[in-house]
Amino acid sequence: MAAVSKLRFTSICDADVARVRELWDRCGLIRPWNDPDEDIAFARKCPQSEILVGRSHDDIVASVMVGHDGHRGAVYYVSVDPDAQGKGYGKQVMAAAENWLKQQGVWKLNLLVRAENEAVRGFYEQLGYEVEPRLCMARKLLED
Repeated sequence: MAAVSKLRFTSICDADVARVRELWDRCGLIRPWNDPDEDIAFARKCPQSEILVGRSHDDIVASVMVGHDGHRGAVYYVSVDPDAQGKGYGKQVMAAAENWLKQQGVWKLNLLVRAENEAVRGFYEQLGYEVEPRLCMARKLLED
């Protein structure tokens, strides 16, 4: 088995935005009700959030939007280029997000997985994440 190459993670910059948006699209993460450009802009202006970009050489092959509310952290748009999957990059993306949160003093990471997404659920379970007996509730504050 070939050694897993280590990705280099940096904060997203202006030159990365189009490539990251394309990566999210290739990974099937874009939903009609979430404008990725608005999500990127919002995360970049908020000091409690960051978009981390994983590079193999100069190619962007992974990313994650990570943030916190001062108490718990969350990740969104966890992505690894489909052509680069199976190389351990998903674990590296999550480790980068967890490390960023630890540096912010955040002690727990919550994440949401769609119930039908068994493969992703299995991935997170392999990393030590557990389903907690909680009910997720939401309310729209702004109309689309």
